[in-house]
Amino acid sequence: MDLNKKQVTAVLGPTNTGKTYMAIETMLGFESGILGFPLRLLAREVYEKVLKRVDPLKVALITGEEKIIPANARYFLCTTESMPIDKSVEFIGVDEIQMCADHERGHIFTDRLLNLRAEKITMFLGSHTMRNIIESLGEDVHFISKERFSKLAYSGQKKISRLNRKTAIIAFSVEEVYAIAELVRRQKGGSAIVMGSLSPKTRNSQVELYQSGDVDYLVATDAIGMGINMDIDNVYFTNLKKFDGKKLRRLNLSEISQIAGRAGRHVSDGNFGITGQCENLTSEEIELIENHKLESLQKIYWRNSNLDFKNSETLINSLEKKPDKLFLRRINDCEDEKILKYFLKSNSKFIISNEKNVLKILWDCCQIPDFVKHTYGHHLEVVSKVFNFLTSDKERVPNSYMREQIKNLDKLDGNVDTLANRISNVRTWAYVSNKKNWVQNQDYWIERTKTMEDKLSDRFHEELTKSFLDRRASILARGLKQDIVLKTEIKNDKDVIIDGHYIGELKGLKLNLYFRTGALDTDIKSLKKAARQGISPELTKRVNLIISSGILKLNEDFRIYWLDNPIAKIIPGKNYLEPDIDLITDDILNLDSKNKLIEFLNNWIKNLINTGLKDLVNLNKFEQKNSSVRALCYQLFENNGVLIRDSVNKFIKKLNQEDRRILRSKGVKIGRYHVYLHRIFKPSAVTIRVLLWKNFFQNNLKLNPPKFGLNFLDLKKTIDQKFMLICGFEKFENFFVRIDILERLFIKIIENNKENRIKLNSDMINLLGCNKDNFIKLLELMNYKTEKIKKENEIHFRYMPKKTINKKKSFNKNKKDDNPFSILTNVNYN
Repeated sequence: MDLNKKQVTAVLGPTNTGKTYMAIETMLGFESGILGFPLRLLAREVYEKVLKRVDPLKVALITGEEKIIPANARYFLCTTESMPIDKSVEFIGVDEIQMCADHERGHIFTDRLLNLRAEKITMFLGSHTMRNIIESLGEDVHFISKERFSKLAYSGQKKISRLNRKTAIIAFSVEEVYAIAELVRRQKGGSAIVMGSLSPKTRNSQVELYQSGDVDYLVATDAIGMGINMDIDNVYFTNLKKFDGKKLRRLNLSEISQIAGRAGRHVSDGNFGITGQCENLTSEEIELIENHKLESLQKIYWRNSNLDFKNSETLINSLEKKPDKLFLRRINDCEDEKILKYFLKSNSKFIISNEKNVLKILWDCCQIPDFVKHTYGHHLEVVSKVFNFLTSDKERVPNSYMREQIKNLDKLDGNVDTLANRISNVRTWAYVSNKKNWVQNQDYWIERTKTMEDKLSDRFHEELTKSFLDRRASILARGLKQDIVLKTEIKNDKDVIIDGHYIGELKGLKLNLYFRTGALDTDIKSLKKAARQGISPELTKRVNLIISSGILKLNEDFRIYWLDNPIAKIIPGKNYLEPDIDLITDDILNLDSKNKLIEFLNNWIKNLINTGLKDLVNLNKFEQKNSSVRALCYQLFENNGVLIRDSVNKFIKKLNQEDRRILRSKGVKIGRYHVYLHRIFKPSAVTIRVLLWKNFFQNNLKLNPPKFGLNFLDLKKTIDQKFMLICGFEKFENFFVRIDILERLFIKIIENNKENRIKLNSDMINLLGCNKDNFIKLLELMNYKTEKIKKENEIHFRYMPKKTINKKKSFNKNKKDDNPFSILTNVNYN
């Protein structure tokens, strides 16, 4: 080939100067062309762009793991390694030509630079640092210099928590990328992830996540420096050192500039800086990067591509051949070369025929990429197996073996590490499947591995998003920062949906946001603010509904409920019948609505008490000149409408018939044992009274009134006597009897009294609802003595007061007459 007849163009300049765009446009101006890219995902990206402008039957994609080659293809988008070097086309382009200096893959780019030429134009795209090397080719090269339309400036060191939107954070290992992404999720709501090892589908999904604005941050490896164009304003390094496959080394200025140059788009300026524990850049380095004044490359890596397969010795010798040009430096210890030497030097373990065709197959097998990179032994086994199959009688990898390898990879469960490992393994078998004449049923296995990679890539994207993006927090933060009004919906009367995403529940007038474990308090506060802006109109609407409907309920937990959700609670107020109201609402509810709601609830609780406890409320307002009546009413009010008669006998003795009539009109009943407001012992009234009493005194909060309908209780556990009296039950050791039933029992005793002896009958026992033994025991506790008459098999009892009276248990203190019937003249039977 007479290279001098071919036009060679070098388009050199910093990143974001449109070099790749120029190459695509130039290629499409010819009848045929090949473009080589450093990454599979870049080749795929450009392939998809070209498909929109050219008949798909004329466009091919060639990478190690994916080959789409129509019969009449005219344009070939490839990885640099996969470029068809024996195809005659009018245009050839190689992107990122400065990769000739890469420690791992440089020899591939150098080979394309030295040996690959098109019929009309060959174009090399890359950094200005390559100019001297390209000039050294000895060809008539046309140089085109591309300059940035925007400035690139150093912004110093910043904490991740202080980084602005549209920022890419750079790390140099998968572990570092994941750790930083988790930190960004906690502090910023989430990030997208870009790594060179991602499949095109996962990478595109992650890029779309960022470009759409769902996240404002990108965590990436140095792969971002190779032609990945995104809307990035800032690039921050977490480290300036990377492991290059052999050792940990500092990035050179050209590599730093390549990555930093991704900040800024067209005429929009960009910034770069450092974060975390990253070492500082010197002022000289910063100036060189900002002005794109980088030192020219003096050496590029090279390896002889004209191999001699005559025998194993000539093959090794041809690989180890030294370059004949000063600017070329032989690359050492490439993975494919190391594997080849391992197999050739292990003849005892591997039977390898020293024949040309066999050695060619072995060399092809050694070039199977180690996508997994976890266990070197595993990769050697893959190479060995494939080689053995290809040199067997069938000369193909059989379906059974392929099926066995794929079987355990066709799963969608697991975390990001598990899924990434599966994708890497699938890529290995996709590479094998795409090699011509390597597997049985090649079309089937190409399609099968492609489908599996796509499925796993979708799942991997979901898991990355789930792990490193709090989508809800991200959306709310974006709305807050950009002052965007997000669409807010309330579904099922409680589920809050903002911009299509579930945020939390609106229970009553309170928003309960859901946050993932690990969210920072400062971020939660700001996100709550953003979310609440969207629900403010709904809260105002609900307040108006509450006021207009008035359908509320006061529960035993002291809370006022609307549609089964608490909106307020009662707290101790002026007295137990006048509680105060404490609203349970979100802070975003405006003051006017709060005041309207408090006023309404105060009137509602007042009406509830006035209706259910009318006699008790009126008692507090009752004005009476008679001091005994006033004293009795005061005591009744203070004791929640029930008193033991003996405690107020001194006032009762001073009441005349008119006083008693007035008290009866107010609902007061003066019984043998108690003085009480009989209408407030209905179930609904008891519930409200007990609740208000517990709220005011904050005692017996866990106690509830006895089940309504019971007249007699036999309780084995200790329970507060005063509480039970408020509930309407008098205590006799472990027995409790309803006070109104106690009065009715007393009437029955009077009715059955003959000669100071009372016959026990079933009506008395049935009135209490207890058994006979308990009734007899109760009578004894009430100071009655029982006698059994054998002749008639009857039980009689009579009143027998004890000599020593226990004031707490006796209802008969200060009595001059032991006859219980002498008091009947003072008993009110109403």
